[in-house]
Amino acid sequence: MRYIRYAFLGALGAVLISVALANRDFVTLSLLSPAIADLLEFNFVIRLPMFVVIFAAIAAGLLIGFFWEWMREHKHRSGKNKAERELHKTQREMRRLKGRQNEHKDEVLTLLDEAS
Repeated sequence: MRYIRYAFLGALGAVLISVALANRDFVTLSLLSPAIADLLEFNFVIRLPMFVVIFAAIAAGLLIGFFWEWMREHKHRSGKNKAERELHKTQREMRRLKGRQNEHKDEVLTLLDEAS
């Protein structure tokens, strides 16, 4: 299984390197369109290689997707935590009631009752 993983990572690396080599030309990224930039007299412009833009877009999409999924699963995690708290509360109550019930019994009989 380890060799399959290494082969996959090697193929992925080769694909990423070929994408980077094929997209080495510089592109200009502007924060605003030229008409709005002239109106506001402000524009942020940066020149980057195209492969950096592609890889940054992929990374940003992954991060947004992970965050979205984490937020979507919040209700499931909170429900699980609530159920666990309720379970621990019930177990404490059960131990307290069994202790009260076995107060006047012999210790050996109490241990046998707890085991069953």
